[in-house]
Amino acid sequence: METPPQAIGDPKVLSQLGVGKSRTLRRWLVRGILLLVAVALVAGTVVYFRMRSQAASVETFVTAPVELGDLRETVTATGTLTPLDAVEVGAEVTGRVLKVNVDVNDRVQVGQVLVEIDQETLNARVEESQAQLSSAQASYRNAKATVKENELKATRLRELNKRGLASAQELETAEASLERAKAQVGTASAQVTVARAGLKSAKTSQGKALIKSPIEGIVLARSVEPGQTVTAGFQTPVLFTLARDITQMELKIDVDEADVGKVKDGQTASFIVDAFPKRRFRSKVVRLNNLPKSGTTVITYEGLLTVDNSERLLRPGMTATATIITQEMKSVLSVPNAALRYRPKSASASQSRGGGLPVPGLGRGPGGGGFGPPGGGRGGGARPASSAGPAGSAEARGPREGVYVVKDGKPVRVGVETGVTDGKRTEVKSTELGAGTEVITDVAETKK
Repeated sequence: METPPQAIGDPKVLSQLGVGKSRTLRRWLVRGILLLVAVALVAGTVVYFRMRSQAASVETFVTAPVELGDLRETVTATGTLTPLDAVEVGAEVTGRVLKVNVDVNDRVQVGQVLVEIDQETLNARVEESQAQLSSAQASYRNAKATVKENELKATRLRELNKRGLASAQELETAEASLERAKAQVGTASAQVTVARAGLKSAKTSQGKALIKSPIEGIVLARSVEPGQTVTAGFQTPVLFTLARDITQMELKIDVDEADVGKVKDGQTASFIVDAFPKRRFRSKVVRLNNLPKSGTTVITYEGLLTVDNSERLLRPGMTATATIITQEMKSVLSVPNAALRYRPKSASASQSRGGGLPVPGLGRGPGGGGFGPPGGGRGGGARPASSAGPAGSAEARGPREGVYVVKDGKPVRVGVETGVTDGKRTEVKSTELGAGTEVITDVAETKK
């Protein structure tokens, strides 16, 4: 409703308008104060319950016992099973295959005929070489007869020359003819030798038309069929792959360069294959090559392991994962690797037993863990962790490895020397630890 123009200057109207604005301002002010009070109450409630929850929780240590027993240090590598002595049999002559006498998995003996190739062309070559030899032998006999004839003629002319019945020129001509005849004998003899070698080569090729087994073993692969034409050129076509004896095989593995210093000839090993995942086959290291394998970005060295396949369960080409025992310790104390990684949240949470050493200020991992297990979890020997304490300090002079035990509800550090590790447990040496001593591996928060 609009105010009449004549009432704008009226003092009563102006006073009523001022009273309305004052009431509206007071209402908004009261609402703001109430909103601030509500926000403060909610925030206080949240803080109260959070502090109460934190106060109600207590730190609980997860422990594991120190164990006395045997510990093995191992190296793991992958490789491929191969026959102990594999031979590829090929064709050395060209021809059509008439007959294939063996198939895959057949056992063969030395000299057994595997494939027969058509010998028609080879037989013709043998006959041709035989004829060339006969011709060369005839030429040789003819040359020898010529020599004999010229020797008689030269002898007669010498006698006549002595009596003065033949001239010196006639004698010289006869002696020159004799020398030429002897030279012809040498040429004919060489031709006989060449012809004889050609005949021998033709007969050898004829014999190679029957492809025979060079070893006693088993047929692993066959790549020839009857009627197929094989061509022996610059590269011999492979027809069969034979293995001498698959009851004895070998495993070629790739050993990482970080582990070659631990692997030695004669070490005991074992391996598994995907075909028999629940069975472990025994083996032994025979050789570790000095030169690295080429063509790979990761440096590896080829190792050779013996394989007993008397049960004929394993087949060439299978992928195997081998475990080599590089070191074995008898009756030693060991702790879980998690115990070596554990560090209290506060460096001042404990004092070491006996020496009063503070907790080393080592880098912490997730969940309060510090440096990793000795050997980096690769199955290698223990590596001491570096101390963060200043040079010459008490913690720098103390043991560089340590585990924690619970004393009076607090973690207390015990210095240890680490040794062999199997990737899960690590050998420790300490006069303050014994079999059954509980060491801290982790921490958990529980409610009171």
